[in-house]
Amino acid sequence: MTTLAVVILTYNEERHIVRALDSIAAIATQIFVIDSFSTDRTVEIARARGATVLQHAFVNQARQLQWALEHASVTTDWVMRLDADEVVEPALAAEIAAKLPNLPPEITGINLRRRHIFLGRWIRHGGRYPLILLRLWRRGQARVEDRWMDEHMTLTNGRAVLFDAPFTDDNLGDLTAFTAKHNAYATREAVDVLARRYGLAAAEPQHLASRQAAFKRAVKERVYNRLPFPIAALGYFLFRYICQFGFLDGREGLIYHGLQGFWYRFLVGAKLQEFDRVLRDLPTPEDRRAMLARLSGLPL
Repeated sequence: MTTLAVVILTYNEERHIVRALDSIAAIATQIFVIDSFSTDRTVEIARARGATVLQHAFVNQARQLQWALEHASVTTDWVMRLDADEVVEPALAAEIAAKLPNLPPEITGINLRRRHIFLGRWIRHGGRYPLILLRLWRRGQARVEDRWMDEHMTLTNGRAVLFDAPFTDDNLGDLTAFTAKHNAYATREAVDVLARRYGLAAAEPQHLASRQAAFKRAVKERVYNRLPFPIAALGYFLFRYICQFGFLDGREGLIYHGLQGFWYRFLVGAKLQEFDRVLRDLPTPEDRRAMLARLSGLPL
């Protein structure tokens, strides 16, 4: 019998956690909820539904997940990462149950298709479906990149295959929560770019199991980040909304692509410029790291 552990990171997720846990109940042998000291009923709900809850202070997604992989008592053959606001659809649960036991040893990872729901609508266009991500791996055969944003799981051995059925990202928060979250994301992404620009972070080999993710990162780092940010952000939005048919996603799509495809990218660029103006004249990497920590509020 092939066994599966699911790891979910949480902070005040009582609105989402039941839905996530119910969606994996039929396929998960172990469930670990790694909680960042929630002040709502997240921990109570998770424990009541049979999850093992571990609490650890949050720094960023990457380090929290890596801590989970190193400290949770995972004994299963396979491990899956799931966000609290995500759902494993019944078709995917059935596919995992049917295919996982029959995979040959050289297959150590599973790429999954993510579909995004925004304001109740599935965002099908603008290059947003499917987003292909490594979310399932053989225990001990993957690690998470040490990045402030856009961290991916990377395989240490073997190769990945792609399953057909999607999982769903359906956050029930409102636009205020969406924009607040993306404001924080913009700071983290700006820090990632500057940390690499000034050699403040150790370079990591990038062997992403998702070819789509690897391609997008290469384009962002080699092309997008080298353009003036107002031009880059506007060009990216127009490419998504027109060339990739984002306009077919209706009014909700206009809001989503406008906020996530233009406003967010513009905000990242603006923060990059703001931080870089301060960092560029500092004499040493240590001075730059300390200043970037002060500007961003992140524990660098």
